[in-house]
Amino acid sequence: MYLTRFRINTARRGARKLLASPQAMHAALLSAFAEPASGGDHGPRVLWRIDGSAHNRTLYLVSPTEPDLTHLVEQAGWPTTETWDTRKYGDFLASLRPGERWAFRLTANPVRYGKLPHREETRRLGHVTVEQQRQWLLDRAARAGFRVTLTAAGEPDLVIHGRQTLTFKRGNGRVTLRVATYDGHLEVTDADALRNALTRGIGHAKAYGCGLLTLARPA
Repeated sequence: MYLTRFRINTARRGARKLLASPQAMHAALLSAFAEPASGGDHGPRVLWRIDGSAHNRTLYLVSPTEPDLTHLVEQAGWPTTETWDTRKYGDFLASLRPGERWAFRLTANPVRYGKLPHREETRRLGHVTVEQQRQWLLDRAARAGFRVTLTAAGEPDLVIHGRQTLTFKRGNGRVTLRVATYDGHLEVTDADALRNALTRGIGHAKAYGCGLLTLARPA
């Protein structure tokens, strides 16, 4: 497994095109691999996320094989001064142990299954409120091998931001996604399950920049 960081030059037209369409970014990232990079239904897969503010955007990419982002540098980077940073991820994943505490970030597509008015079919519906989106993650934490730690006040140590609805073209249709970014602190409860979450992602819309969980040492 590999973890890659790539700074995006938001002043470039190509960068703005990629940032405006998760479908376009997804296609560009798949082009970073000579062979299909996803591990099938049960193995590691390509996951990505865009962090930062409007003028300072960074792409994070987790992948089973090492990527070549030359085309992204040419389209959306600084071709003569900066490329990308890729590091092996396996040793870190193998080192995870129950009881460890980490700061985490996750951009996700929190959804439920339900029916729209006057419709018979069941479909995915995006959670709308902060409380719904918070509970969505809390309900999935144990399955993903962690628990969200509590603050001194006894509340989940979890902040939700970047809440938005994304709409973009896919083929002849359009995709609409509700997304939210979670920052917080967790304790590892099941290291194998957490490793699976880190390499398989959490939730839906993984092709479109959702599902990538990353860990960092607590401040």
